[in-house]
Amino acid sequence: MSDSSARNQPGRQSGGDIQHLRLKLLVFAILCALPLIGSMSLWLRGVSPIPLAAYGIVSVLTFFLYWNDKRSARIDQRRTPENVLHALEFAGGWPGALLAQQVFRHKTRKVSYQLVFWIIVLLHQVFWIDMLFLGANLLALF
Repeated sequence: MSDSSARNQPGRQSGGDIQHLRLKLLVFAILCALPLIGSMSLWLRGVSPIPLAAYGIVSVLTFFLYWNDKRSARIDQRRTPENVLHALEFAGGWPGALLAQQVFRHKTRKVSYQLVFWIIVLLHQVFWIDMLFLGANLLALF
């Protein structure tokens, strides 16, 4: 299969690999560091295991919903509404969504979708920066 024909097939890249895999894994690890540290801190201090469990469980659910939505798009079946995907991302499933976007090459080109997705990721980062380093002072403003 030539490079141009591989690029023209949905979900396919030349060689079938994720482009820039090492860089993307590094970015993924950096983005997941604060939520993981913060969630584990809450759990280890006896506050609550819910954030840690939510990130894991909701990420797996979100990953599979992306897979299902990509499959549905290919066979022209009913799609998962974007607001459902965004709600799950906001509920802690953004790590699973980010992985699914790369693995399935799904929802990566739609700028409006990506804008909302990255705002959700940013909100999670700000929340954990506030919790871990600012004593939840930003949250107190709201």
